Order: sequence, then C-alpha cells, then structure tokens
Amino acid sequence: MARLLLIDDDPALLSLLRRTLERSGYEVVTAPNGREGLQRLTSGPFDLLITDIVMPEMEGLELIMKLRQSHPTLRIIAISGGGQLRPASYLNLARLSGAMTVLAKPFELEELLGAVEKLLKSDPPSGAPRMSG
Repeated sequence: MARLLLIDDDPALLSLLRRTLERSGYEVVTAPNGREGLQRLTSGPFDLLITDIVMPEMEGLELIMKLRQSHPTLRIIAISGGGQLRPASYLNLARLSGAMTVLAKPFELEELLGAVEKLLKSDPPSGAPRMSG
C-alpha cells in the first residue's frame, strides 16, 4: 500500500481528499501547512506528497524547494486555487520548483486519483532540479 502525505490548510478539502484517497487503498497522513508537513516527513518514508501552494506557516513552493534538497526522489503533486495570483502562475512555479504534476482547484477527484496512480507507476525523480547561473 502506497503511503501519501497530504497537505492543505482547508480542513474540509483535506478531509475530503483524505477519505477519497483512503477509499482508493492508500495510507494517508495529513498536515494543515507546510511546516507541519515537513515534520510529518520524519515519520516516513512516503511514496508521494500532495501539497497546496498557498498556506500559512510555510507555503507549498517553499516546501517543494526544501524537499527537492532533502528528499530528491519524492514524487510531488502541487494543487492550488490561487491567491493573489492566478492558480496557473503558482502551479507553473511549483513545476519549476520540482512538482511532477500540478492541478488547479477545483479539480475532479478522479483527476487527482489518476494523477496519483500515474505518478506511483512512474520512475521517481532522479534528484533535485538543476539551477543554473
């Protein structure tokens, strides 16, 4: 059974996604923000991370960048409904920071489940993204 870490500051969405993923056979650990998500990683290992981008404490972009250094092979899905920017802007930044898949909120639950299944079947990332300059 794959072990997933799910991070979102919206309690209702966090609960819905957790239940959906658990019904699909995944073990799910949740966190309400990036800082607590980083702490939850110590109980790992995890096969995949799903993180919101706009959150208090530590935003998803900062979390993704930290994880690409400390956990370079972790598969990451970034989700966002936007904030001060359009969701696509945050999601493009998340992809550049190391997210393998991005989903704009609102998304269909089947879309998330498909992305999780696809990533779990794929090879993990080979390492942290290369920064030039």
